[in-house]
Amino acid sequence: MVEVLDLDCVVVGGGVVGLAVARELAMSGREVVLLEAEPMTGSITSARNSEVIHAGLYYATGSLKAELCVAGKDKLYDYCRERSVPHKACGKLVVASSEEELGYLEKLSRQARANGVEDCYLIDAAELFRREPQIRGFAALVSPSTGIIDSHSLMQAYITDIESNGGAIVCNSPVIEGELAADKIRLSVGGRDPVRIEARLVVNAAGLNAWTLSERLLGLDVSTIPPRHYAKGCYFALTGRAPAKQLIYPVPEPGGLGVHLTLDLAGQARFGPDVEWVEAIDYDVDPRRADKFYSAIRRYWPDLVDGALQPAYSGIRPKIAGPAAGGGDFVIQGPEKTGHPAYIALYGIESPGLTASLAIGQKVARLAG
Repeated sequence: MVEVLDLDCVVVGGGVVGLAVARELAMSGREVVLLEAEPMTGSITSARNSEVIHAGLYYATGSLKAELCVAGKDKLYDYCRERSVPHKACGKLVVASSEEELGYLEKLSRQARANGVEDCYLIDAAELFRREPQIRGFAALVSPSTGIIDSHSLMQAYITDIESNGGAIVCNSPVIEGELAADKIRLSVGGRDPVRIEARLVVNAAGLNAWTLSERLLGLDVSTIPPRHYAKGCYFALTGRAPAKQLIYPVPEPGGLGVHLTLDLAGQARFGPDVEWVEAIDYDVDPRRADKFYSAIRRYWPDLVDGALQPAYSGIRPKIAGPAAGGGDFVIQGPEKTGHPAYIALYGIESPGLTASLAIGQKVARLAG
Protein backbone atom coordinates (compact mmCIF):
# COMPACT_ATOMS: atom_id res chain seq x y z
CA MET A 1 0.00 0.00 0.00
CA VAL A 2 1.37 3.42 -1.00
CA GLU A 3 2.00 5.77 1.91
CA VAL A 4 0.12 9.09 1.94
CA LEU A 5 1.98 12.11 3.32
CA ASP A 6 0.34 15.37 4.40
CA LEU A 7 2.79 18.22 3.75
CA ASP A 8 2.85 21.99 3.91
CA CYS A 9 5.04 23.02 0.96
CA VAL A 10 6.39 20.94 -1.91
CA VAL A 11 8.86 22.43 -4.39
CA VAL A 12 9.26 20.36 -7.54
CA GLY A 13 12.65 20.79 -9.17
CA GLY A 14 16.10 20.86 -7.60
CA GLY A 15 17.96 23.20 -9.92
CA VAL A 16 19.41 26.46 -8.66
CA VAL A 17 16.03 28.22 -8.86
CA GLY A 18 14.08 25.43 -7.15
CA LEU A 19 16.70 25.35 -4.40
CA ALA A 20 16.50 29.14 -3.98
CA VAL A 21 12.70 28.94 -3.75
CA ALA A 22 12.81 26.11 -1.20
CA ARG A 23 15.43 28.03 0.78
CA GLU A 24 13.30 31.17 0.97
CA LEU A 25 10.18 29.25 1.97
CA ALA A 26 12.06 27.29 4.64
CA MET A 27 13.63 30.45 6.03
CA SER A 28 10.18 32.05 6.21
CA GLY A 29 9.08 29.28 8.56
CA ARG A 30 7.29 26.96 6.14
CA GLU A 31 7.71 23.20 6.25
CA VAL A 32 9.36 22.42 2.90
CA VAL A 33 10.09 19.24 0.96
CA LEU A 34 11.89 19.56 -2.37
CA LEU A 35 11.38 16.77 -4.91
CA GLU A 36 14.05 16.20 -7.56
CA ALA A 37 13.52 13.59 -10.27
CA GLU A 38 17.25 13.08 -10.92
CA PRO A 39 19.74 11.27 -8.64
CA MET A 40 21.23 14.61 -7.57
CA THR A 41 20.22 18.26 -7.48
CA GLY A 42 21.38 20.77 -10.06
CA SER A 43 22.40 18.16 -12.62
CA ILE A 44 20.43 19.35 -15.67
CA THR A 45 20.10 23.01 -16.73
CA SER A 46 21.92 24.39 -13.69
CA ALA A 47 24.98 22.26 -14.51
CA ARG A 48 25.03 23.34 -18.16
CA ASN A 49 25.38 27.12 -18.18
CA SER A 50 28.09 29.77 -18.38
CA GLU A 51 28.21 30.35 -14.59
CA VAL A 52 27.98 34.09 -15.27
CA ILE A 53 26.58 36.64 -12.82
CA HIS A 54 24.72 38.92 -15.21
CA ALA A 55 24.40 42.65 -14.65
CA GLY A 56 20.97 43.07 -16.29
CA LEU A 57 21.85 44.99 -19.45
CA TYR A 58 19.82 43.32 -22.16
CA TYR A 59 16.34 42.70 -20.82
CA ALA A 60 13.31 44.82 -21.65
CA THR A 61 12.68 47.46 -19.01
CA GLY A 62 9.80 46.38 -16.80
CA SER A 63 10.23 42.69 -17.62
CA LEU A 64 10.67 40.09 -14.90
CA LYS A 65 14.10 39.29 -16.30
CA ALA A 66 15.23 42.89 -15.87
CA GLU A 67 13.65 43.33 -12.46
CA LEU A 68 14.83 40.06 -10.95
CA CYS A 69 18.28 40.04 -12.55
CA VAL A 70 19.22 43.49 -11.26
CA ALA A 71 17.80 42.80 -7.79
CA GLY A 72 19.20 39.28 -7.75
CA LYS A 73 22.71 40.31 -8.78
CA ASP A 74 23.19 42.50 -5.71
CA LYS A 75 21.69 39.86 -3.43
CA LEU A 76 23.89 37.18 -5.00
CA TYR A 77 27.14 39.11 -4.56
CA ASP A 78 26.24 39.80 -0.92
CA TYR A 79 25.34 36.15 -0.36
CA CYS A 80 28.58 34.92 -1.95
CA ARG A 81 30.63 37.17 0.32
CA GLU A 82 28.69 36.13 3.42
CA ARG A 83 28.86 32.40 2.64
CA SER A 84 32.32 32.29 1.01
CA VAL A 85 30.89 31.01 -2.28
CA PRO A 86 33.70 31.25 -4.88
CA HIS A 87 33.04 34.08 -7.32
CA LYS A 88 34.75 36.97 -9.07
CA ALA A 89 33.46 40.30 -10.38
CA CYS A 90 35.75 40.09 -13.41
CA GLY A 91 33.72 42.45 -15.62
CA LYS A 92 32.58 42.11 -19.20
CA LEU A 93 33.16 43.85 -22.53
CA VAL A 94 30.42 43.88 -25.17
CA VAL A 95 32.38 44.42 -28.38
CA ALA A 96 31.17 46.16 -31.54
CA SER A 97 33.12 44.68 -34.44
CA SER A 98 32.20 47.47 -36.85
CA GLU A 99 31.05 51.06 -36.87
CA GLU A 100 27.57 49.82 -37.79
CA GLU A 101 27.36 47.98 -34.46
CA LEU A 102 28.28 51.06 -32.42
CA GLY A 103 24.66 52.17 -32.46
CA TYR A 104 23.71 48.93 -30.75
CA LEU A 105 26.19 49.57 -27.93
CA GLU A 106 24.76 53.04 -27.40
CA LYS A 107 21.26 51.58 -27.30
CA LEU A 108 22.40 48.87 -24.88
CA SER A 109 23.96 51.49 -22.61
CA ARG A 110 20.64 53.35 -22.46
CA GLN A 111 18.82 50.07 -21.83
CA ALA A 112 21.16 49.25 -18.94
CA ARG A 113 20.53 52.63 -17.29
CA ALA A 114 16.78 52.22 -17.73
CA ASN A 115 17.06 48.88 -15.91
CA GLY A 116 18.93 50.45 -13.01
CA VAL A 117 22.43 49.35 -14.06
CA GLU A 118 24.39 52.55 -13.54
CA ASP A 119 28.01 51.40 -13.89
CA CYS A 120 28.28 50.74 -17.66
CA TYR A 121 30.27 52.97 -19.99
CA LEU A 122 31.64 53.02 -23.54
CA ILE A 123 35.29 52.83 -24.54
CA ASP A 124 36.89 53.29 -27.96
CA ALA A 125 39.12 50.92 -29.92
CA ALA A 126 42.34 52.30 -28.43
CA GLU A 127 41.15 51.77 -24.85
CA LEU A 128 39.84 48.31 -25.75
CA PHE A 129 43.31 47.43 -27.10
CA ARG A 130 44.98 48.80 -23.99
CA ARG A 131 42.79 46.68 -21.73
CA GLU A 132 42.70 43.52 -23.82
CA PRO A 133 45.45 43.56 -26.48
CA GLN A 134 44.28 40.39 -28.22
CA ILE A 135 40.67 41.58 -28.63
CA ARG A 136 39.74 43.71 -31.64
CA GLY A 137 36.73 45.96 -32.04
CA PHE A 138 35.50 49.37 -33.09
CA ALA A 139 34.29 50.09 -29.53
CA ALA A 140 33.06 48.27 -26.44
CA LEU A 141 30.59 48.66 -23.61
CA VAL A 142 32.14 47.93 -20.22
CA SER A 143 30.02 46.15 -17.58
CA PRO A 144 32.10 46.13 -14.37
CA SER A 145 29.49 44.30 -12.25
CA THR A 146 29.29 41.21 -14.48
CA GLY A 147 31.04 38.27 -12.85
CA ILE A 148 31.52 34.52 -12.64
CA ILE A 149 30.56 32.04 -9.93
CA ASP A 150 31.00 28.43 -8.88
CA SER A 151 27.38 27.40 -9.38
CA HIS A 152 27.81 24.05 -7.61
CA SER A 153 29.14 25.74 -4.46
CA LEU A 154 26.20 28.17 -4.63
CA MET A 155 23.70 25.32 -4.84
CA GLN A 156 25.39 23.54 -1.95
CA ALA A 157 25.04 26.70 0.15
CA TYR A 158 21.33 26.83 -0.71
CA ILE A 159 20.99 23.16 0.30
CA THR A 160 22.67 23.89 3.63
CA ASP A 161 20.21 26.73 4.26
CA ILE A 162 17.23 24.53 3.40
CA GLU A 163 18.29 21.71 5.67
CA SER A 164 19.35 23.95 8.55
CA ASN A 165 15.87 25.50 8.47
CA GLY A 166 14.08 22.15 8.68
CA GLY A 167 13.58 21.50 4.98
CA ALA A 168 14.19 18.19 3.23
CA ILE A 169 15.49 17.33 -0.25
CA VAL A 170 14.44 14.02 -1.79
CA CYS A 171 16.13 12.94 -5.03
CA ASN A 172 15.05 10.16 -7.41
CA SER A 173 11.48 11.36 -6.84
CA PRO A 174 9.72 12.12 -10.13
CA VAL A 175 6.15 13.43 -9.99
CA ILE A 176 4.10 10.99 -12.04
CA GLU A 177 0.70 12.68 -11.88
CA GLY A 178 -1.35 15.01 -9.73
CA GLU A 179 -4.81 16.35 -9.03
CA LEU A 180 -6.13 19.69 -7.84
CA ALA A 181 -8.38 19.42 -4.79
CA ALA A 182 -10.34 22.25 -3.17
CA ASP A 183 -7.44 23.77 -1.25
CA LYS A 184 -4.70 21.17 -1.71
CA ILE A 185 -2.85 19.37 -4.46
CA ARG A 186 -2.44 15.61 -4.55
CA LEU A 187 0.76 14.30 -6.12
CA SER A 188 1.80 10.76 -6.99
CA VAL A 189 5.57 10.46 -6.68
CA GLY A 190 7.53 7.60 -8.23
CA GLY A 191 11.00 6.30 -7.57
CA ARG A 192 12.24 3.48 -5.37
CA ASP A 193 9.71 4.28 -2.63
CA PRO A 194 6.56 5.66 -4.31
CA VAL A 195 4.37 7.89 -2.16
CA ARG A 196 1.26 10.00 -2.48
CA ILE A 197 1.40 13.54 -1.17
CA GLU A 198 -1.28 16.02 -0.20
CA ALA A 199 0.27 19.49 -0.09
CA ARG A 200 -1.08 22.87 0.93
CA LEU A 201 1.33 24.51 -1.52
CA VAL A 202 3.09 23.15 -4.61
CA VAL A 203 5.69 25.25 -6.43
CA ASN A 204 6.50 24.06 -9.93
CA ALA A 205 10.17 24.93 -10.45
CA ALA A 206 10.82 21.97 -12.72
CA GLY A 207 12.68 23.93 -15.42
CA LEU A 208 12.58 22.09 -18.73
CA ASN A 209 9.81 19.87 -17.35
CA ALA A 210 7.65 22.64 -15.86
CA TRP A 211 5.15 22.33 -18.74
CA THR A 212 4.95 18.54 -18.38
CA LEU A 213 4.26 18.79 -14.65
CA SER A 214 1.41 21.24 -15.20
CA GLU A 215 -0.03 19.05 -17.97
CA ARG A 216 -0.13 16.15 -15.50
CA LEU A 217 -2.22 18.05 -12.93
CA LEU A 218 -5.81 16.96 -13.35
CA GLY A 219 -8.12 19.94 -13.01
CA LEU A 220 -5.62 22.65 -13.98
CA ASP A 221 -6.89 25.07 -16.62
CA VAL A 222 -4.58 24.30 -19.56
CA SER A 223 -5.01 27.84 -20.87
CA THR A 224 -2.74 28.98 -18.01
CA ILE A 225 0.18 26.97 -19.47
CA PRO A 226 2.24 29.13 -21.85
CA PRO A 227 3.80 27.88 -25.10
CA ARG A 228 6.97 25.78 -24.79
CA HIS A 229 10.14 26.25 -26.80
CA TYR A 230 13.66 24.87 -26.40
CA ALA A 231 16.87 26.66 -27.43
CA LYS A 232 19.98 24.49 -27.39
CA GLY A 233 23.39 26.02 -26.91
CA CYS A 234 26.75 24.31 -27.36
CA TYR A 235 30.02 25.27 -25.69
CA PHE A 236 33.57 24.67 -26.90
CA ALA A 237 36.63 24.73 -24.64
CA LEU A 238 39.81 26.55 -25.62
CA THR A 239 43.09 24.65 -25.53
CA GLY A 240 45.72 27.09 -24.37
CA ARG A 241 45.65 30.37 -22.49
CA ALA A 242 42.64 32.63 -22.46
CA PRO A 243 43.03 35.70 -24.69
CA ALA A 244 41.40 38.07 -22.19
CA LYS A 245 41.04 38.72 -18.47
CA GLN A 246 37.41 39.76 -18.77
CA LEU A 247 34.37 38.15 -20.37
CA ILE A 248 34.03 39.12 -24.04
CA TYR A 249 30.59 39.29 -25.65
CA PRO A 250 29.69 40.18 -29.24
CA VAL A 251 26.54 41.97 -30.29
CA PRO A 252 23.69 39.51 -29.46
CA GLU A 253 21.76 37.25 -31.79
CA PRO A 254 18.05 36.28 -31.60
CA GLY A 255 17.46 33.97 -28.63
CA GLY A 256 20.91 34.39 -27.09
CA LEU A 257 23.82 36.70 -26.40
CA GLY A 258 26.06 35.44 -29.18
CA VAL A 259 29.13 33.19 -29.01
CA HIS A 260 30.98 34.78 -26.15
CA LEU A 261 34.17 34.16 -24.23
CA THR A 262 33.61 33.13 -20.64
CA LEU A 263 36.13 32.18 -18.01
CA ASP A 264 35.97 29.81 -15.09
CA LEU A 265 37.44 30.66 -11.72
CA ALA A 266 40.69 28.91 -12.69
CA GLY A 267 41.04 31.23 -15.70
CA GLN A 268 40.26 28.60 -18.34
CA ALA A 269 38.31 29.86 -21.36
CA ARG A 270 35.30 28.44 -23.12
CA PHE A 271 33.16 29.82 -25.89
CA GLY A 272 29.41 29.66 -26.35
CA PRO A 273 26.63 29.15 -26.41
CA ASP A 274 25.39 29.22 -29.95
CA VAL A 275 21.62 28.98 -30.51
CA GLU A 276 19.79 26.07 -32.10
CA TRP A 277 16.01 25.91 -31.73
CA VAL A 278 15.09 22.26 -31.14
CA GLU A 279 11.99 20.16 -30.58
CA ALA A 280 13.53 17.49 -28.35
CA ILE A 281 16.08 17.47 -25.54
CA ASP A 282 19.53 16.07 -26.25
CA TYR A 283 22.94 17.19 -25.08
CA ASP A 284 25.19 15.95 -27.87
CA VAL A 285 27.76 18.45 -29.12
CA ASP A 286 28.38 18.09 -32.85
CA PRO A 287 32.09 18.88 -33.45
CA ARG A 288 31.13 20.32 -36.84
CA ARG A 289 29.43 23.24 -35.10
CA ALA A 290 32.94 24.50 -34.33
CA ASP A 291 33.16 25.83 -37.89
CA LYS A 292 30.67 28.58 -37.08
CA PHE A 293 32.35 29.19 -33.73
CA TYR A 294 35.69 29.99 -35.38
CA SER A 295 34.17 32.58 -37.70
CA ALA A 296 32.10 34.16 -34.90
CA ILE A 297 35.02 34.34 -32.45
CA ARG A 298 37.47 35.73 -34.99
CA ARG A 299 35.29 38.81 -35.34
CA TYR A 300 36.66 39.90 -31.96
CA TRP A 301 39.70 37.60 -31.54
CA PRO A 302 41.28 37.33 -34.98
CA ASP A 303 44.30 35.34 -33.75
CA LEU A 304 42.32 32.24 -32.83
CA VAL A 305 44.19 29.36 -34.46
CA ASP A 306 42.62 26.39 -36.20
CA GLY A 307 42.18 23.33 -33.98
CA ALA A 308 42.13 25.30 -30.72
CA LEU A 309 38.47 24.54 -29.90
CA GLN A 310 37.31 21.24 -28.42
CA PRO A 311 33.68 20.19 -27.81
CA ALA A 312 32.79 20.80 -24.15
CA TYR A 313 29.08 20.51 -23.27
CA SER A 314 25.65 21.80 -24.18
CA GLY A 315 22.59 23.12 -22.39
CA ILE A 316 18.97 23.71 -23.28
CA ARG A 317 17.07 26.84 -22.32
CA PRO A 318 13.34 26.58 -21.62
CA LYS A 319 11.54 29.49 -23.29
CA ILE A 320 7.96 30.65 -23.62
CA ALA A 321 8.41 32.16 -27.10
CA GLY A 322 10.27 31.26 -30.27
CA PRO A 323 13.07 33.04 -32.14
CA ALA A 324 10.82 35.66 -33.71
CA ALA A 325 9.92 36.93 -30.22
CA GLY A 326 13.43 36.55 -28.80
CA GLY A 327 12.48 33.78 -26.39
CA GLY A 328 10.17 35.79 -24.13
CA ASP A 329 10.25 36.67 -20.46
CA PHE A 330 10.15 34.67 -17.24
CA VAL A 331 6.64 33.56 -16.26
CA ILE A 332 5.95 33.31 -12.52
CA GLN A 333 2.31 32.54 -11.82
CA GLY A 334 0.90 32.90 -8.34
CA PRO A 335 -2.42 31.36 -7.29
CA GLU A 336 -4.40 34.13 -9.02
CA LYS A 337 -2.79 33.26 -12.37
CA THR A 338 -2.77 29.46 -12.01
CA GLY A 339 -6.36 29.51 -10.81
CA HIS A 340 -5.70 27.39 -7.73
CA PRO A 341 -4.84 28.58 -4.20
CA ALA A 342 -2.20 25.87 -3.71
CA TYR A 343 -0.31 26.17 -7.01
CA ILE A 344 2.55 28.43 -8.08
CA ALA A 345 4.17 27.74 -11.47
CA LEU A 346 7.40 28.98 -13.03
CA TYR A 347 7.98 28.73 -16.78
CA GLY A 348 10.78 29.88 -19.06
CA ILE A 349 13.27 30.30 -16.23
CA GLU A 350 16.46 30.39 -18.26
CA SER A 351 19.34 32.89 -18.19
CA PRO A 352 19.57 35.03 -16.06
CA GLY A 353 17.90 32.54 -13.70
CA LEU A 354 21.04 31.77 -11.71
CA THR A 355 21.77 35.46 -11.16
CA ALA A 356 18.12 36.12 -10.27
CA SER A 357 17.67 33.02 -8.10
CA LEU A 358 17.53 34.73 -4.70
CA ALA A 359 15.16 37.41 -6.02
CA ILE A 360 12.98 34.73 -7.63
CA GLY A 361 12.85 32.90 -4.29
CA GLN A 362 11.66 36.03 -2.54
CA LYS A 363 9.04 36.73 -5.21
CA VAL A 364 7.63 33.21 -4.92
CA ALA A 365 7.55 33.46 -1.13
CA ARG A 366 5.50 36.67 -1.40
CA LEU A 367 3.07 34.99 -3.79
CA ALA A 368 2.76 32.09 -1.35
CA GLY A 369 1.63 34.52 1.36
